[in-house]
Amino acid sequence: MAGTSNTKRIAKDFKEISNDPPLDMNVQLGTDGDMHKWVVTVNGPKESPYAGGHFVVQVTLPPNYPFKPPIISWQTKIYHPNVSNDDKGTMCLGMLRDGEWKPSSKLSNALGYIRQLMIEPDVDDAIEQSIAREYKEDRKEFVKKAKKWTKDYA
Repeated sequence: MAGTSNTKRIAKDFKEISNDPPLDMNVQLGTDGDMHKWVVTVNGPKESPYAGGHFVVQVTLPPNYPFKPPIISWQTKIYHPNVSNDDKGTMCLGMLRDGEWKPSSKLSNALGYIRQLMIEPDVDDAIEQSIAREYKEDRKEFVKKAKKWTKDYA
């Protein structure tokens, strides 16, 4: 029964987000049609160094969603303090932590927050400390590198 409830919730969330996607985003099911794996294309916000880039983010909904948070991983490399620079592309997003995520939390809000972090990174909650330090101490260099990575990878 929990699986049925989970599937209904996921289908409801997917329909809502598909009908009214967050700004600069397109949401689709993965190639195999698995409702637990979504592919989100994020267009770099024009007010960010990622403008003109198209970033692919995978959203994985665990079997116990919505009681556990979705897992967000960047498939496209991005120069950002809140995204790991490894092959996992893990994103540090406070609302997606086990203690912060609630069953009433909206996935659309999490996706909107991703866009907001592209405009204004949360350097106090960074995965990549050296990039966070650069953002704080040498914004011009950060922007230069972020634009180059966007051009090279996105």
